[in-house]
Amino acid sequence: MTMRKRFSGFFIVALMVSALGCASTSQQASTGEYLDDSVITTKVKTAIFNEPSLKVNQISVETNKNVVQLSGSVDSSASMNKAVAIARSVEGVSSVKNDMRVK
Repeated sequence: MTMRKRFSGFFIVALMVSALGCASTSQQASTGEYLDDSVITTKVKTAIFNEPSLKVNQISVETNKNVVQLSGSVDSSASMNKAVAIARSVEGVSSVKNDMRVK
């Protein structure tokens, strides 16, 4: 009986430690956060693609914890402002970092 209690205790501790390993930290996103960020990135890229005045191959989009980062080279400051406005309008985006440059 004592062996069974020890094994049960060890199993419960191991289960709790493995569950804590799935939680997100400030440096690493959880699986759910990663999927949310991937969806946001796809939505922003699609919105930029659907804007005829922007060239999607000039703008790189990355998302981390609902913060979208735009980078690349665009033709004008108007294009830059348009891309930022489009990214901000996408549902789920908490903020936008603009690292784009005008050619």
